[in-house]
Amino acid sequence: MAARRVKKTTGKRTKARTGGRKTTRRWSKKVNETSDAMTLDKGVFKKSPHAIALSLKRSAERSRRRKSTPFRSAMSMLTFYVNRGGKNLSAAQKKKLNQAKDELRALYGKTG
Repeated sequence: MAARRVKKTTGKRTKARTGGRKTTRRWSKKVNETSDAMTLDKGVFKKSPHAIALSLKRSAERSRRRKSTPFRSAMSMLTFYVNRGGKNLSAAQKKKLNQAKDELRALYGKTG
């Protein structure tokens, strides 16, 4: 009996099917453009952890589009950025962003 070869897949789709035309899916771009997410300062995630936290706090408190408290909106945006970066974030970047989460909690008087 001949052995059958089974193609292994990861289960992830990298291309959207659009009638013969292959385009890369940009779900995070769509979220940023169409959601009620707050408007952030340019280059905010390239700063120090304390500066990131201050900028997110300022943006969250100014925003009129948020649906929750300023703290939850700011933390949500930071978490979204970390999740969107995924495996492309270096260990140093992840560490800096996690420190920014701690700074944000401290600014709002929240303890872990």
